[in-house]
Amino acid sequence: MKSPDAIPASQAPARARIDMGARWRLMCRYKLIYLLLLPAAAYFVLFQYGPMYGIQIAFKDFKLLKGIWASEWVGFEHFIAMFASPRFWQVLRNTVVISVLKLLFGFPAPILFAILLNELINVRLKKSVQTISYLPHFISWVVLAGIVYEVLSPSLGIVNHLVEAAGGRPHNFMADSDWFVAVVVISYVWQTFGWGSIIYLAALAGIDPQLYEAAQIDGAGRLQRTMSITVPSLYPVMVIVFLLRVGNLLEVGFDQIFNLQNPTIYDTGDIIETYTYRKGIIQQDWSYAAAVGLFNNTVGLILLLVVNRFTRVAREFGF
Repeated sequence: MKSPDAIPASQAPARARIDMGARWRLMCRYKLIYLLLLPAAAYFVLFQYGPMYGIQIAFKDFKLLKGIWASEWVGFEHFIAMFASPRFWQVLRNTVVISVLKLLFGFPAPILFAILLNELINVRLKKSVQTISYLPHFISWVVLAGIVYEVLSPSLGIVNHLVEAAGGRPHNFMADSDWFVAVVVISYVWQTFGWGSIIYLAALAGIDPQLYEAAQIDGAGRLQRTMSITVPSLYPVMVIVFLLRVGNLLEVGFDQIFNLQNPTIYDTGDIIETYTYRKGIIQQDWSYAAAVGLFNNTVGLILLLVVNRFTRVAREFGF
């Protein structure tokens, strides 16, 4: 049985022209509003799509004096060298380990903080805690790295003072490759959990208070109300944030790692972004660095598509 809204194939082009005409008239009617999109569109064209022109140097033996077009094509030579390099696989492993640990500890931290903050009754205390938790987000990693070095200093750091007070010996955490990953993850969570909680607090503000009142009348405790009302209400936001985080899984954060790392911890602290920086900027091997960067972005795109598909399937099954 045909749907009453079904359009015969012969009439489909005409219907498409009508739709396009209606859309064009709508855009002309609200042209001033659409003009507001121009700055954002210009940003993406200039700084996101424009640089994609340089991707081709990953397939060339790029010479600065010759330029991109005049440089010789070498095909997948740089990718073959990349996959044959033991150093690349070590850097990739470090990137995945740090990214997964950041996702494991950094993703739930703002959610838990937002839920706990939402439970505070004292408005003045709540605003004070929010303000203090937001501050690290506005501080550059150049400054934050200096703070981390001071806190973990073997001679002046408060952490080593506590270690000595407990009967231990001072330790240079920033020069120990076994401790560097933990330092990166902890400092990342400290810097991001407050700012990341804003989106969850906004979602919590949209929950109908009558739901909590009804649950309380039915005898639900605070934990039950949180698990039955608060967490399900945050699920759509959590999915979106998780998708964005997984899509950038291999982007660990150049600023943080670059300012915290030193040659003594390259075994566990060197990541794709810092590796690309040294290859491209310091060693001036631009084509190889472009190949590594292209591989990084391609894997990120694949991860984003896979997770997006997975969440759609999960929703169909009611998860």
